[in-house]
Amino acid sequence: MFNGKHVVITGGSSGLGLAVAKVMIRQGARLSIIARDMKKLELARKEILNENHTGIVNIYSADVSKMDILAGVFKKASETSGAPDVLFNSAGILREGYFETIPDGTFREVMETNFFGILNSIMVALPYIKKQKGRIINISSVAGMLGVFGYSPYCSSKFAINGLTETLRFELKPAGVRVHLVCPPEFDSPMVDELNKTRTPENRAHVQTIPPYDMDTIVRDIFRGLMKDRYLIIPGLQTRITVWANRHFPSISRFVSDRIISSTYIGPKTER
Repeated sequence: MFNGKHVVITGGSSGLGLAVAKVMIRQGARLSIIARDMKKLELARKEILNENHTGIVNIYSADVSKMDILAGVFKKASETSGAPDVLFNSAGILREGYFETIPDGTFREVMETNFFGILNSIMVALPYIKKQKGRIINISSVAGMLGVFGYSPYCSSKFAINGLTETLRFELKPAGVRVHLVCPPEFDSPMVDELNKTRTPENRAHVQTIPPYDMDTIVRDIFRGLMKDRYLIIPGLQTRITVWANRHFPSISRFVSDRIISSTYIGPKTER
């Protein structure tokens, strides 16, 4: 499916972006990986090339929230590897806490990366993608479909991504551009490992209504969805069941969540 395609992956130096890059390189894609930390990018490049020693992997250091820098990166990537055929938006950050104690700056930080980072990448990449009649794949979250205790910044950004992606699906389909929205649950990743050190007990209990998935399952289900040309891809059987139940029986879903949260509720101890 991706053989010979130029795939740009944001947030590709770790986590899901890196795991997807390894599959893409095995399929024969030419990769451009974008992330902020050049040292992590260099390590990621070595890992990716271990999957295909003859593969092409170019790395670029950029903050996706900075459109001017991002535009320069896409221009350089296009000159080096040809116009991008696929944009895989995986860059994101995760913040958690009681709403009353979260500074407003945290909301802006999360939106800048999770929403505007994707928006910027699409705006810069779209002229290339339209020319190639390619694909845009946005990594959102099941937290963009269901509210989650403690995730007020994160859910806000992911709900925004979902709205943007669905709108673009309608607007870009007539131009021959395929758009995909991926909404995974929590899964094993460096970002989640870091969060586990500080997350609130209510968030832990609520999130783990869907037990964390392993990375291999998430990646497998993403590629299965892409091969079937699905717009909405929800990795994990239990995730899909949970989303279905919330859609059809929202009152019951909220009741179950309320019971789970109340059993662990501590609440904020400090004022903002």
